[in-house]
Amino acid sequence: MPEHGAPLIAIIAAGMVLAFAFGLLAHRIRVSPLIGYLLAGILVGPFTPGFVADQALADQLAEIGVILLLFATGLHFSLADLISVKNTALPGALAQLTISTLLGMALAWCFGWNVGAGLVFGLALACASTVVLTRSLQEHRLIESDRGRIAVGWVIVQDLVMVVALVLIPTLGTSADGPTSWAQLSTTLGITIAKVAAFVAIMLVGGRRIIPLILHYAAHTGSRELFRLAVYAIALGVAYGAASLFGVSFAIGAFFAGMVLAESPLSQRATEEALPLRDAFAVLFFISVGMLFNPAVLIDRPWAVIATLAVIVGGNSFAAFAAIRLLGQSRPTALTVAASLGQIGEFSFILAGFGVGLGLLPPDGRDLILAGSILSILLNPFLFAVVERGQVRVLPRPGPMARTPAGPMPDKATVAAPPRASRVVPTESVAVTTLTAHDVLVGYGRVGSLLGRRLLSEGRPVLVLEEREAAVAAARKDGAEVVVGNAADPEVLAAANLPAARHLFVTIPEAFEAGQVIQQARAAHPDLSIVARAHRDAEVDHLTRLGADLTVMGEREIAQRMIEHAQRRSERD
Repeated sequence: MPEHGAPLIAIIAAGMVLAFAFGLLAHRIRVSPLIGYLLAGILVGPFTPGFVADQALADQLAEIGVILLLFATGLHFSLADLISVKNTALPGALAQLTISTLLGMALAWCFGWNVGAGLVFGLALACASTVVLTRSLQEHRLIESDRGRIAVGWVIVQDLVMVVALVLIPTLGTSADGPTSWAQLSTTLGITIAKVAAFVAIMLVGGRRIIPLILHYAAHTGSRELFRLAVYAIALGVAYGAASLFGVSFAIGAFFAGMVLAESPLSQRATEEALPLRDAFAVLFFISVGMLFNPAVLIDRPWAVIATLAVIVGGNSFAAFAAIRLLGQSRPTALTVAASLGQIGEFSFILAGFGVGLGLLPPDGRDLILAGSILSILLNPFLFAVVERGQVRVLPRPGPMARTPAGPMPDKATVAAPPRASRVVPTESVAVTTLTAHDVLVGYGRVGSLLGRRLLSEGRPVLVLEEREAAVAAARKDGAEVVVGNAADPEVLAAANLPAARHLFVTIPEAFEAGQVIQQARAAHPDLSIVARAHRDAEVDHLTRLGADLTVMGEREIAQRMIEHAQRRSERD
């Protein structure tokens, strides 16, 4: 069927096939799959020969990805989490936006543009992509860490500022009645702030009651299909309503919907239901970004592109790093947030199109913004990887006086901010543990912490591989030695000294990541005892095939215990 006969099917089919092919290639050469998705977008875009996808449809599909991604991000947050980082995220984001915008305006002045063009250009270079930032945090399992909360809170502040900017930018030009007066400007700004405040108030007051109630009602129907539909209806419905009624972006609306729902006991199940569709549409977002890129700008204006990229990657990251350090946060936190902000995305595209449409920004400015966005998104995984690799380190077990007996997990307030004395200066390489005859735990969540406390109570040496700050603090408090990092990273896994270990327990729930850990461990150490967990029969087969000696599935163990209880009762009767 020709592509013009079914443009929606054509873009989904061509985009997904190419994204899979290039994403697989990117994974093969050990770079982020995001790079493959962007290359797929360039191939189906109007600036390369062959099939050309419908850009308008691609943008709308990408917007759904943004909505679902921010909704899922909100599900990992609570109002308390957002408030807890306000003293860093709010002043820090405003300071970084100001510095980055001024740098962009200075660059625009060098190009010979006027103040209005410079302001639009500077704002576009200052605002990070929420999608890229949250995706990077998720890939490194930092979304629920203190650093992740600060980064997400930071970008939410940026998005709110951009919402206001999009309303005020038209007032920089002239209308049919002449220049906009200060009174008109003040009125417009007041109305915008009032709309945003009204939306936030409605979500925090009414939404906190209505949204969980809807989800609970759907859950009580007993239909998984209706529950899944309720999750998508809440995400898309609130996002569309926020944009239509209050002028708030789709992303902000979806984030607050997820954050409100996070207080419901069903939030974890809602997260699981939102994942598949979220990931599929997030891929379409990166394809749509790639379609905007005209490679000719790299040849026509190479130095302008390099200067633009320097402001995005260097200026934004440095401004964020300096602001966070001045606000009293640690160097690792500053580095992580700075790296996550060294790119631009969706709001930058909107600002660029808006500016060109109003005659404020020359078309060359839009081309430079798009080129800077594509290149910064391409570079961001490498920048993030360098920063995170530099922060992987071994945390020794606390001494006898610091060790606490096995017991319940410490509450969030206890582990969210470990004492300053427990912080370790990041090193460039990962130190290998000196433990021998020890047990290695991958993950210290609900399952890992229970297992770890039991092993520690028996006097066995335990090494934990974990990267979530709260879990790291809990493991150290329980008396375990900790390697901070992603266990799927070969360097982190090597730091566990597996040749001298007794057992490897892979307790993380993600079967794909667990499989990577097991496969590496088994290939390097064929005789190691490896025990893993799974949720489904297919995951049991997958992990066993990759080398696990025993894969425990919760449902099977529950059924077995029930049968054993029934048999013992029957024998007594």
